[in-house]
Amino acid sequence: MSALNPGDISFVVICTLIVFLMTPGLALFYGGMVRKRNVLSIMMQSFVAIAVVTVIWVLFGYSLAFGPDHGHLIGGFDWLGLKGVSLSPNPDYAPTIPHLLFFMFQLMFAIITPAVISGATAERLRFKAFVLFVIFWSVFVYIPLAHWVWGVGGWMRNLGVLDFAGGTVVEVASGVSGLVAAYVVGKRLQVGYEWNIPHHMPNVLFGGGLLWFGWFGFNSGGAMGANTVAVLALTTTQIAGATGMIGWALLEWFHRRQITVFGAVSGIISALVAITPAAGYVSTISALLIGFVAGGVCYLAVSVLKAKLGYDDALDVFGIHGIGGTWGTIATGIFADLSLNPQGKNGWINGGGFEPVLIQLLAVAATYLFVGIMTFLILKVIEQITPLRASDEEQVNGLDLTQHREKAYPDFELSENVYI
Repeated sequence: MSALNPGDISFVVICTLIVFLMTPGLALFYGGMVRKRNVLSIMMQSFVAIAVVTVIWVLFGYSLAFGPDHGHLIGGFDWLGLKGVSLSPNPDYAPTIPHLLFFMFQLMFAIITPAVISGATAERLRFKAFVLFVIFWSVFVYIPLAHWVWGVGGWMRNLGVLDFAGGTVVEVASGVSGLVAAYVVGKRLQVGYEWNIPHHMPNVLFGGGLLWFGWFGFNSGGAMGANTVAVLALTTTQIAGATGMIGWALLEWFHRRQITVFGAVSGIISALVAITPAAGYVSTISALLIGFVAGGVCYLAVSVLKAKLGYDDALDVFGIHGIGGTWGTIATGIFADLSLNPQGKNGWINGGGFEPVLIQLLAVAATYLFVGIMTFLILKVIEQITPLRASDEEQVNGLDLTQHREKAYPDFELSENVYI
């Protein structure tokens, strides 16, 4: 029987608040990475995601993502406007906390995912286009994918895909969408000889620190209670983040004979991304390896792959979230340990055979295909409604002024012919 547990309620409430903090933290992180004239525009994109996604989630998004299954592809309309989502527990998802609290926790994931994508098109995607993108992408990409992986009856869940806190739903999905968006919107306008990013490293570090802090709630909260699996997720998150920084820094040293501050924080985020699907399923030693490899492969994606393919993923959404999420999802099938989490399974190295790896690979491939096609179609539809890309003049004068009629730094001078 389901019974409310005050300890579990307190724990998930705290995790929910911590995960919420990640989106303002992301805004600060991204804000430090762009040029001075685009700081407010990129930060505003994170904040508008909070408002827009919350309304969608309340009206019908949560019901379609987690409501009673229809054809293993989508939920129903049973919980429209949160009808039936009460203060009593839902035994299918969280038997010891109020159903409404589970809704709130899942809302935070739905908010931050489109906010992450904004980094790929930073400094040239118009604000109106981004708002439409958040609406369409949340409805037609995030909601179905969340049901597939986490919803009772979803086909990936039925297949046995392991995704503890969003390796496919959040990380791979945002990374692939960022890559597609970067290609569709096109490259940023280069204005003379100027450093593109970052313009304010202290904000990048502070924002990165808030993200690391928030990731404890992001991963630990997936246990849906104050239990041993939550402790495992908390620990693996810390270990992976630390080794990810080391993995990135070592490769950067061998490649460029320097270790940058920007690289160190990028290595941390890469590893936190990678441990997300595995956090509650793998051992501490496995987390050490997952994080270390993530730092290295994401460095190669950002430093080598990006240059060879020639796309302008401004803030490396695909290189970090896409590649890191891909590695972490596959690694879950390799390192999962049933003895640590009875809701998991044994991975390849723990006697589970190669089948768990194949299932994880299928989940990654399906996510790439679905998200890639849908993101492309959504952007093409939006393009028929409003221009996606800021004009050259708008980019020269900055999106802060041209999209919002504000600027982050009052003493920052722009060209005389400001387009508003």
